[in-house]
Amino acid sequence: MAGLGLSGCGREAAAAERFPVTMSDAAWRRKLGPVAFAVLRRDGTERPYSSALNDEHRSGVFACKGCGQPLFSSATKFDSGTGWPSFWAPLPDGVGTRRDRSLMMARVEVHCRRCGGHLGHVFDDGPRPTGKRYCMNGVAMTFRAT
Repeated sequence: MAGLGLSGCGREAAAAERFPVTMSDAAWRRKLGPVAFAVLRRDGTERPYSSALNDEHRSGVFACKGCGQPLFSSATKFDSGTGWPSFWAPLPDGVGTRRDRSLMMARVEVHCRRCGGHLGHVFDDGPRPTGKRYCMNGVAMTFRAT
């Protein structure tokens, strides 16, 4: 897992929530592989510019790699210059958020509403019309062209 950072942004809080899709850690590991497991199930962060989804510009839908939940439309994707796929809005009912006080700062963590998988964080420095930047880990998502 070289180049992967773990933030530990509230696995305890996530464990208290109930999600429609659940699996044992062993089943998640088999399904996701080590890098996606570390991000989606252990709140890790992939290296910037390491995901092919950062350069994905076709029309389509970005979905959770864990459960297939549609998360973001390509119509809301923009180049934030951060090295992670970024969006100015999620699809309706695609994601949930919770407070993340790890790394000695306050942030808002973004997770899949269906399986609770960690996707990234949302910041207030994005473009119009929302002013939001959903900074997502590409390894936590899949892409389906439309």
